[in-house]
Amino acid sequence: MAASDQHPHNIYQFKQKSVGRFNFSWFDWFCLWYPPGWLILFNRHWQHYHDDPDGWNWLEYILFLIPCGFYLALLIRWLRLGCRIPCTQQNEFNPNYQTAFREEILQPIVKYYFHGKLQQIENLPQHTPIIVAMNHAGMCFPWDILTLGYLLSKQQGWVVYPLAGIDLFENPWMTWWLPPGWSQVLGGIKAKYDDFEAAIEQQKILLYAPEGLRGPGKGWKKRYQLEKFDISFIQLSQKYKIPILPVICIGSENLHPYTLNISWLQKIFNLPFLPISPLIPWFAIFPSMGVWAAKSKLRYFIQPLIKVENVNNRGEFYQKAQELRKKMQTQINQLLRDEKSGF
Repeated sequence: MAASDQHPHNIYQFKQKSVGRFNFSWFDWFCLWYPPGWLILFNRHWQHYHDDPDGWNWLEYILFLIPCGFYLALLIRWLRLGCRIPCTQQNEFNPNYQTAFREEILQPIVKYYFHGKLQQIENLPQHTPIIVAMNHAGMCFPWDILTLGYLLSKQQGWVVYPLAGIDLFENPWMTWWLPPGWSQVLGGIKAKYDDFEAAIEQQKILLYAPEGLRGPGKGWKKRYQLEKFDISFIQLSQKYKIPILPVICIGSENLHPYTLNISWLQKIFNLPFLPISPLIPWFAIFPSMGVWAAKSKLRYFIQPLIKVENVNNRGEFYQKAQELRKKMQTQINQLLRDEKSGF
């Protein structure tokens, strides 16, 4: 997530609510190290800065932490809301809230849990906009993307807009987990061509996964094997003369290890993917772990900038996208070999 330069050092002013800085309490540290508590962190932070009468309350938060208590919390909330789903609303990007979320929630998670680090930072460009293209994996909440956005904003002071799957905005299950409009307020762009192009036209720094959901959905057996790249980012890069910055993430495959994707169950539950792994019994007992991921060391290797020019038709765009995929695959294989040999 990205920083905004227009805020006081120790207080954030929002359109929704003007309050003091969110301080990480002993309860928040407990939630950080107790996986069912991660969903509490997200919602408590939102409620600190926003009025959200339909949101979770303290009784329900305590139930999150008890085996199978989430189901009772869900029922209590549903009854409290008059047997209806939480209200939805249209929200716009709020750079101040993005900054607060980055510094107050992402910072301890990235620093103490994922140990995120940028490598080869000499390849970071000084001029923007750019399209940051990264391999995406983990079959879990998109922590590899969130961590990279956080690191780029800390290193360069960029405001980063990640392209996010439609389910993070519209899936009916998400309305119970996260606050309404949460993804939009934090700068998320729907992974649809029109939304992608509109963001490009506005000269935004975009964080993009060319594999789409094929990346995290491929499962443990195909870890670090890049899936086919979409061509939209190649087309828009040439059309708007915006270069591509490839980034390779090592460590993301361990965010939810030993997984299989059961596609027919995924379709029944209307989910982007449904991972089956040894961790699934814990997710069944503690559904609030849905935004959690296993501890991993996330390292990001910045590759040289690429400019797309003189591509004339769809076939050539496709070829260019797969050439980049093969190049990134070669780099991934080399990095894994170096890691295995101790370099």
